[in-house]
Amino acid sequence: MTTKRYYHIITFGCQMNKADSERMAGILEDMGLSWSDDPNQADVILYNTCTIRDNAEQKVYSYLGRQAKRKHEQPDLTLIVAGCVAQQEGEALMRRVPELDLVMGPQHANRLKDLLESVFAGNQIVATEEVHIFEDITQPRRDSQVTAWVNIIYGCNERCTYCVVPNVRGVEQSRKPEAIRYEIEHLAQQGYREITLLGQNIDAYGRDLPGSTPEGRNLHTLTDLLYYVHDVPGIERIRFATSHPRYFTERLIKACAELPKVCEHFHIPFQSGDNELLKAMSRGYTHEKYRRIIDTIRKYMPDASISADAIVGFPGETETQFENTLKLVEDIGFDLLNTAAYSPRPGTPAALWDHQLSEETKSDRLQRLNHLVNIKAAERSQRYFGRIEEVLVEAENTKDKTQVMGRTGGNRLTFFAGDINQLKGQMVKVKITEVRAFSLTGVAVEIPQLVTV
Repeated sequence: MTTKRYYHIITFGCQMNKADSERMAGILEDMGLSWSDDPNQADVILYNTCTIRDNAEQKVYSYLGRQAKRKHEQPDLTLIVAGCVAQQEGEALMRRVPELDLVMGPQHANRLKDLLESVFAGNQIVATEEVHIFEDITQPRRDSQVTAWVNIIYGCNERCTYCVVPNVRGVEQSRKPEAIRYEIEHLAQQGYREITLLGQNIDAYGRDLPGSTPEGRNLHTLTDLLYYVHDVPGIERIRFATSHPRYFTERLIKACAELPKVCEHFHIPFQSGDNELLKAMSRGYTHEKYRRIIDTIRKYMPDASISADAIVGFPGETETQFENTLKLVEDIGFDLLNTAAYSPRPGTPAALWDHQLSEETKSDRLQRLNHLVNIKAAERSQRYFGRIEEVLVEAENTKDKTQVMGRTGGNRLTFFAGDINQLKGQMVKVKITEVRAFSLTGVAVEIPQLVTV
């Protein structure tokens, strides 16, 4: 009789990494392993890593140190580092932590079974060579039973001077529309109600696909893909991320306004409100173009939620240039803004430039930006007060078991009293009674009747 084996995955970083982790968990379960909440009880531990910021990288080394010690007592323990740090460091990571069994870049996520079988046969492996990402054949072990990620394009062809992603995730590779729709149909059959289409640069979808579909339709833009997958029965909501202002078109905005299942929420990073800095970042647009995009969205969908990413303390950023970022945030009024102090990343041009700012300056600017973000988000939240919003219930409120939580179409986290067993996966009309900068509280005004078969 074989002993039951367990695995544990720790995920750092972006939505793409979370989606990759779900796929790799599916592969491990196909191989007969079971999930363990406790890494110290697991036989296979996988760290899916992020290299966007230095502190995420340092965390990985700290976790690895603890498990490497454990491996000396339990030689059968299998240690894997996947993701962007693995791709960036490769052999160097294996030299630094010789207890590692497998180092694998993000493009190799679907090859985990083959790679692990080789590890179990006694090999130490570094898999960081560029490969074509073939279609997923394993069902992911999804963290949610209500919402699901669907990758539509891998990699990135942009060359932003601060960003390591193209180096570690490779060139853009779009999945075929038919494969994407098939995955969404399968998710609907499993009871999922919402999908988020994912790509590092999602608006670039389809640029690398040849020809058109057998029906003669050209589905090789994100806009066409939205029309193609919109009518999948059972799916109530469609989201997508992350967008790049350079490729964001009025045609895409019109499609989002026309298609009822596409949520009125756009995540479009701007990074800086200063044109000189945007040029130094190689972003390929001006702050005026960015503002025009937001104006166009609000023309078609006045109530749309806008979220974004911004960097402060980029090399050479002056106080005046930073104030241009503050002005853009003040003028637009984002519902949510992910902010970060610039962190030099290996292999990127900006890391080698002169005029790197002090940590004190970066920290001061980050604090000032966050203060403004909170004020503007609180102002934006006011529009929800007293309104009835449709909320897709995802989970129980961990801090108050009498409440459930879910999101509005505009992606605002919302809490209200209810039984998760009755409401999970249901769309509930909720009257908003309390507004905060980034979340809402309300009362259900219409509880859907569960249909029992």
